[in-house]
Amino acid sequence: MASQTVLQKLEILADAAKYDASCASSGTAKKNSLGGKGIGSTEGMGICHAYAPDGRCISLLKILLTNHCVFDCHYCVNRKSSNVARARFTPQEVVDLTLAFYRRNYIEGLFLSSGIVKSSNHTMEQIVEVARILREEHDFRGYIHLKTIPEADPEIVHQAGLYADRVSINVELPTDSGLTRLAPDKDARQIEGAMGKVKSDLVEAKDARKRFKHAPRFAPAGQSTQMIVGADAATDVDIVGKASRLYDNFRLRRVYYSAFSPIPDASAVLPLKRPPLIREHRLYQSDWLMRFYGYKPTDVMQATEADGNLPLDIDPKLAWALKFREAFPVDVNRASKEQLLRVPGLGVKAVGKILASRRHRALRLDDVALLTQSITKVRPFIVTVDWRPITLTDRADLRSLLAPKTEQLELFAA
Repeated sequence: MASQTVLQKLEILADAAKYDASCASSGTAKKNSLGGKGIGSTEGMGICHAYAPDGRCISLLKILLTNHCVFDCHYCVNRKSSNVARARFTPQEVVDLTLAFYRRNYIEGLFLSSGIVKSSNHTMEQIVEVARILREEHDFRGYIHLKTIPEADPEIVHQAGLYADRVSINVELPTDSGLTRLAPDKDARQIEGAMGKVKSDLVEAKDARKRFKHAPRFAPAGQSTQMIVGADAATDVDIVGKASRLYDNFRLRRVYYSAFSPIPDASAVLPLKRPPLIREHRLYQSDWLMRFYGYKPTDVMQATEADGNLPLDIDPKLAWALKFREAFPVDVNRASKEQLLRVPGLGVKAVGKILASRRHRALRLDDVALLTQSITKVRPFIVTVDWRPITLTDRADLRSLLAPKTEQLELFAA
């Protein structure tokens, strides 16, 4: 077989990496190369790959070290039985690409994952070597996110955390039965054991930094994971419950959800169709409710339909409010922060402004309208000085009134 050029490898391995959604770069310490020392930065603009919570655009070179793999996970395009073009970078080639892309202002960091070649330890050592060369030989100060391998030796994974801003281990599927069926080479207990070890390393490193000024940093942006949605029979109740346990047990920064997408040369045990992308979006919304709005996992589960899945036509917050109408309407001039955060259409910032404004004067409906994109969505659930919904909150057709209107787009519309 003819040898491949670096560009040919890049085309194959960048495309193979697109199925991994867990490449956000929020949470890292900001570093720069001011003063003439070092190279790289976690700030600036380039080709957008992810956005931080504060709105900064984070550009990442997102590739696999190799798409060769000894595992045979049914949902993975790179499984050993898949008939796809294969390629493999050397650690130095990844380093050279990263530096070349950075110098051209294409990227601000690197997201590196890999198929398993030879063995888990061998592959993990190659991934760590990329980060080591960048950090030690080139003083690269940009963002590095390394996808770690749960089957690898914990000491090698620990080395990854010393070089990377963030590390992640994919749990892959929401249920143990789904993992056993679709990823026979993976073990749920082993995956969670590896995540637990990363968690303890994070705690130890944080404690050491409190006691010793120059203690080494360990994955300052924490760890994350990804779950595939729609590849098995897991419901949204299963997924939300799994995500909640992961947050509680391993202090994850993020759980990412990736809607299953039919892949080339697909396994016969996989669904023929992908789930609606809106399902992935609803799961992200429910995740946001648990992380920032004070919702418990049971609250989100109560918002699901009879089949255990979140409704697709309305968001989880509105679905919960419609099921528990006895909690509404709430008086924006008297209600607690927790009650206001339950009002559909009011975000965290809007609630903060309401709490601050009502100290000075009683709020009217027009005042609330200035804080939300849709006062129509808010009106049935609040009381102000000049507004009371009366029977609106209890209307049988309230869901149809508040659900976003579907619109068929025209192919040749101007």
